[in-house]
Amino acid sequence: MDFWQRYRAIDARDTRFDGQFYTAVRTTGIYCRPSCPARTPKADNVTFYETSAAAHEAGYRACKRCLPEAVPGTPAWNVRSDIAGRAMRLINDGVINRDGVEGLAARLGYSSRQLNRILSHELGAGPLSLARASRAQTARTLLVSTAMKVSDIAFAAGFSSVRQFNETIGEVFAMTPSALRATARHHRAPAATTALTLNLPYREPFDPGVFDFLAVRAIPGIEEGTSHSYARTLRLTHGDARFRVDYDAGAPGRPLVLTIGAVDLRDLAALLSRVRRLLDLDADPVAIDAALAADPRLAATVAATPGMRMPGAVDPQELLIRAMIGQQITVAAARTALVQLSAAGSESLVPADGLHRLFPTAAQIAESGFELLRGPQRRIDSVRGAAAAMASGDLDFGYGDDVHGLEAKLLPLAGVGPWTVGYVAMRVIGAPDVFLGNDAAVRNGIRSLAPAPGAALNPDFREVSPWRSYATMHLWRAAAAAQAAARKPPPATQQTPTQTSAQTPKKAKP
Repeated sequence: MDFWQRYRAIDARDTRFDGQFYTAVRTTGIYCRPSCPARTPKADNVTFYETSAAAHEAGYRACKRCLPEAVPGTPAWNVRSDIAGRAMRLINDGVINRDGVEGLAARLGYSSRQLNRILSHELGAGPLSLARASRAQTARTLLVSTAMKVSDIAFAAGFSSVRQFNETIGEVFAMTPSALRATARHHRAPAATTALTLNLPYREPFDPGVFDFLAVRAIPGIEEGTSHSYARTLRLTHGDARFRVDYDAGAPGRPLVLTIGAVDLRDLAALLSRVRRLLDLDADPVAIDAALAADPRLAATVAATPGMRMPGAVDPQELLIRAMIGQQITVAAARTALVQLSAAGSESLVPADGLHRLFPTAAQIAESGFELLRGPQRRIDSVRGAAAAMASGDLDFGYGDDVHGLEAKLLPLAGVGPWTVGYVAMRVIGAPDVFLGNDAAVRNGIRSLAPAPGAALNPDFREVSPWRSYATMHLWRAAAAAQAAARKPPPATQQTPTQTSAQTPKKAKP
């Protein structure tokens, strides 16, 4: 977007641009979200920034009226496969909190000095400033949504000390933590509760079909899903965790409520980031739907299900194993195989509500878990080989990769082909432009769509690029709907009361 496109967005107070850029006003020294209800500033006084960190680095403080940190993240980090986009995905996952700038740079293949120069040029702020902004956003969320102690929030958000936390909150928001907490617009959980309950911001519209996608693939004991909720256990850096997300379409604001049943506070920021990735909450559904609806093949299904999301992954290694097991078989068959494999996993240290196991680690699968799999020996050997490579560290991939990087790392593995790499790219790094044209369900979905007579359209849906991953999701949904309709028994033929089978007149003889 150029300057005037952004200026028109803030003049219209368009909420779908919240989080995609920030508006700084020189005369007030404040930066805002695009939908801020304050009077639109003069264009001569406005500077736009890609990140809130860049605005803060330039000397601006956050608006107290619109709270620009309380917005969904930018979808650009998935669209962009450059160093800046990859770095932001890792920063949001807490890599700097765990490994520092040197660890982030090493994952990206740059020196810390080079990385700082690249990010400062592309985003207006270096990695430490970007991480600081991410911590401030997490801290704000916890302050206004929970009754956690301020000291606990400081460390949960990734700050190294309470003093650093207080200084950052004061500099970013021009308020003390207590004053920021007083701005809470929602009821906070009572202090006695052991769970944290947060509202997850997202851009509307939101199609809850993502919950159905996760529910039909849920592994009992590890996951639980319905058409409006999803819960699971997972293993994070500092310990086991458990969470649940509920969607209430009938409540005011249609909230997405995250309940964290257990987590080490040092892992909280990473958990929040992964849940958002899982449900694709930083997407811009209006822009995506507009591009997809322009294709006559997809127009009807997009109109019927606006705001479709692309499910992510809370554990990249787990997702690769699931993809390898699920390729070339049905979803039901893959789920059966994964239920058998789950027996190799360990018991969760924080069990509750029927969730008591963890998905097996790569080491557990390589050592003994592969023996639980059934099917062609070649497939079993390929799963074991991939697990062994991940367990040894020879195969290292994750949120900081791009599509080409995943191809280079995964394609040499036995049993991994383009479909597997594409599926992993969609769900791990949120790659928006993957089209799984060789997928059987995609082909079935295409056949189920209404034809577009007279339109010369490409079979790979390149017309909707860079959103072909979402086209794939629509085609999967269309294929599932067509299959369900085919299984539905035809309605019984009804006879009128005045003409039953016993009363049917006989044909007159000639």
